[in-house]
Amino acid sequence: MAGRQNKGERREPVFDSDSGPALRADPADRPSGPRTSRKSSSRKRRKRRGGGSGKRRSLLGRLAYWCVVLTIWGGVATAGIVVWVGAHLPPIQSLEIPKRPPSIHIVDLRARPLAVRGDTAGAILKLKELPPYLPNAFIAIEDRRFYSHVGIDPFGIARALMANVLHRGVSQGGSTITQQLAKNLFLTQDRTIHRKLQEAMLALWLEWKFTKAEILELYLNRIYFGSGATGIEQAAQRYFGKPARQVNVAEAALLAGLVKSPSRLAPTRNFDGAEKRARIVLDAMKDCGFITAATERTALAKPPKIVAQASGGGVNYVADWVMDAVNDLVGHIDQDLVVVTTIDAGMQAVAEQALVDELNAKGAKGGVSQGALVSMTPDGAVRALVGGRDYGESQFNRAVAARRQPGSSFKPFVYLTALEHGLTPDTVRPDKPIKIKGWSPENYSHEYLGDVTLTQALAMSLNTVSVRLTLEFSPMAVIRTAHRLGIASRLEPNASISLGTSEVTLLELTGAYAPIANGGLAVMPHVVERISTPEGKVLYQHRDQPLGRIIDPTIDAEMNAMMMETLKIGTAHKASLPGWQAAGKTGTSQDFRDAWFIGYTPHLVTGVWLGNDDNSPTRKTTGGGMPVEIWSRYMRAAHQGVPVAQLPAPANNDGGGGLISALKSLANAASGGDRPPAVAPSQTPEPQQQNRGLDGWLLDNLFGRR
Repeated sequence: MAGRQNKGERREPVFDSDSGPALRADPADRPSGPRTSRKSSSRKRRKRRGGGSGKRRSLLGRLAYWCVVLTIWGGVATAGIVVWVGAHLPPIQSLEIPKRPPSIHIVDLRARPLAVRGDTAGAILKLKELPPYLPNAFIAIEDRRFYSHVGIDPFGIARALMANVLHRGVSQGGSTITQQLAKNLFLTQDRTIHRKLQEAMLALWLEWKFTKAEILELYLNRIYFGSGATGIEQAAQRYFGKPARQVNVAEAALLAGLVKSPSRLAPTRNFDGAEKRARIVLDAMKDCGFITAATERTALAKPPKIVAQASGGGVNYVADWVMDAVNDLVGHIDQDLVVVTTIDAGMQAVAEQALVDELNAKGAKGGVSQGALVSMTPDGAVRALVGGRDYGESQFNRAVAARRQPGSSFKPFVYLTALEHGLTPDTVRPDKPIKIKGWSPENYSHEYLGDVTLTQALAMSLNTVSVRLTLEFSPMAVIRTAHRLGIASRLEPNASISLGTSEVTLLELTGAYAPIANGGLAVMPHVVERISTPEGKVLYQHRDQPLGRIIDPTIDAEMNAMMMETLKIGTAHKASLPGWQAAGKTGTSQDFRDAWFIGYTPHLVTGVWLGNDDNSPTRKTTGGGMPVEIWSRYMRAAHQGVPVAQLPAPANNDGGGGLISALKSLANAASGGDRPPAVAPSQTPEPQQQNRGLDGWLLDNLFGRR
């Protein structure tokens, strides 16, 4: 009882400080606890749950936000590009398989007929009419995923980009068969991003519009195969003399290989290149399972035989070259065309006759079986071109495609380099023996004249002086000069470059003399003047666009004066062109394998080459012999009725003086032969490894060297 009373008894609080402990609120008794404790526990909880996740959530959020934004804007940009490209697409409703191949009428500068191409092609073929390995050859080498992609092949594009990056150049393309068809049907040959986008869109449209079989049929019947052959049937007839239905595996591989570069690989002019490409196609066909290893071995053992082309004059060399140019200028040919060329039919006939008659009369005795001639105006318009002795026997165009050693006809680039570095035609250099790392270039006569002027050295084609000048100013300086004037072939930077040991074509060497003849202006040789439809709609018109001065006028006049001496007292003293100033240079390569003469007047620049296709030596035929005689016969006829003009030359020039009479006697005693370099291939110094610089890189890429 007492306990209960005590337990239930109310006790009043006492606030007197002396009456006991103070009654105060303890922060720990508060529901939320102390402020510092709450923050601390919050931090502990965050640590337990993984510290910084909030920041990460914030970073990921921002990243996701910008990804969405960029995706939206990327989609808008892509849509805009698609709309813009689509608005500039050519009319695609006109796509139809042509009823017959178009005819191309090739005429001279006065509209006189030269040749007709394209009117003998066979019928358009269906895919089922061809042996299976024929279309499969194109698929294997051009587009292995043809049946699986939708017109464009991302894997192929990625592979091509990787290969091009690794090779630091354009070594592969990523275009599908459908894209190639789109380009050939609708687009120009321009290499621009805009055209590639159009090509891709049209490829998608073609895949939607046609079946795979129809696309492949269109492709095979529309593709260009070189030598004026468009379509698989015309190509089979042109190269093998048989219908496309009858081609074997080896022939199918060769045809498929031509698509990469039809002008360069056409087997009528470059059989070795075409056959090498065909071997690559056969290997691709085997990898794809289209043929067996045994079939590949059989095809390799029996390469295709190219049939002799229809007989015809040398104008067919011109026609082949013109067709290649037309394909480059206007793309795929799907309508009748008239091609007006720069060729003069009369001059062309004279050039053919001069070459053939000289070879018939003296070729066997001189050990010469082939020849070529190119003649152009000083501004680059080609007036006559003969690519060989007989087009019916060989369609290889030696004027355009054959690369041969020019011998001493390369020396003008050495002397021009010397003049541009401060020397003059009267500068004296010693003609005496010289030795370079075991190599001792000699003059043709094995005799030396001592101190001579540059004019005398060039006229007499003294090898030792040319080598000394090249070493004085460096082989690369000479190469830069040659490239500037129009030589596009690769030149090796060694001392023997001064004697013409690097190979060039007759067309580019003749074109490189043109700037000297015209006063120092750059030249781009051309043969097509205008391309139009029979109704008169002009598709292409050549425009004379000044390319600029590349030789100082004073130096150019000095070069003309020096090179005129070659025809007066030098190696070309047999050249005959009464009433006209003429200049030029002869050339004879090692072991008399090539004989050249490039000569010019203010009216024409003409080059002649003689030799053998197998590169065998002639019987000591020199540039001052048969080539000069062919040149003289042609130039005399070509200058009939033309007003006489003068070459640019410095005033009071005496041609070098001093040793003229002695040199003339020496020239006559040597029977006018050019002095070939006494350089055997094994004696030629190894090319120096030099940095060609930006200009060399540009030349390599702009001219498509491989």
